[in-house]
Amino acid sequence: MKILFIINNAPYGTEKAYNALRMAMTILKEDETAEVRIFLMADAATAALPNQNTPQGYYNIERMIKSVLLKGGKVKICGSCAEARGIKDLPLISGTELSTMKELVQWTLDSDKTLTF
Repeated sequence: MKILFIINNAPYGTEKAYNALRMAMTILKEDETAEVRIFLMADAATAALPNQNTPQGYYNIERMIKSVLLKGGKVKICGSCAEARGIKDLPLISGTELSTMKELVQWTLDSDKTLTF
């Protein structure tokens, strides 16, 4: 099964990104055949920035994204969203990549389920 997560909210401030990534990680743990794809849009584009430093005991979006990638998930970032936020030319978490609306549409059409956060 192919599952697409579209995340729109900033990585911190609400728990939407956290809950989406938590669900993606659990799917990858429970079903090794599942194909998980995550597309970061709007303020969620900043979730792909490396070197996030959160207080001890607080969730860390960077570590969660790396976990998804290590289990075979894919993470892409809306290029125009990154450009609008001034981060398009900054280093991103290794394994993530900038993408386009066209690719998001292709992922959406190809997915069995699409979840938005």
